[in-house]
Amino acid sequence: MLEVLFAYFERTWTLTPGEKDLIISLVIPRVLKKGEFLLREGDPVKYGAFIAKGFLRSYVIDNKGKEHIVQFAPENWWIGDKAGVSKDAKASFFIDAIEDSEIFLVDYNGHMTLMEKSPGYASSFQAGMQKRGVAKDKRIVQSLSATAEERYNDFIATYPSIVQRVPQHMLASFLGVTPETVSRIRKQQSMKK
Repeated sequence: MLEVLFAYFERTWTLTPGEKDLIISLVIPRVLKKGEFLLREGDPVKYGAFIAKGFLRSYVIDNKGKEHIVQFAPENWWIGDKAGVSKDAKASFFIDAIEDSEIFLVDYNGHMTLMEKSPGYASSFQAGMQKRGVAKDKRIVQSLSATAEERYNDFIATYPSIVQRVPQHMLASFLGVTPETVSRIRKQQSMKK
């Protein structure tokens, strides 16, 4: 499983043997079964997670008990509560496994050690945060200005492998629409073909 993590890092820089040893010393492998929580709202944020195999999601639950999915995280993605970048933070999100998953956890101190001792990691982390910020801004603008069909089409175009792996109600939650709306959009699009 470590090879998956190393291959992920090596997409942006070549790991030295010392960096590999450092990563091995800092990451914690963990297996999550489908439906098992990595984090619950209000828990101390201890880790960020790299998904080597499987699929996770982060979400909030509103005061009416409705879930609102913030992020999907398939293989080769990171997931965590951004509050975890600061020490002693409490989680704002729930994070659980949509599928049986194999992940690597990195705690705050491990992250800071990697930032300090591995320029490639620091650069990759900064680029990843910038990319995530751009994606978040795009999603906010879409939720404010795009139709449900436009959001659905953009999601399918951007994440074609994800749409096949999530139940319709989760996709609807991510898009900010009802499952019936997703069903209607799919039906209309299938009639056009």
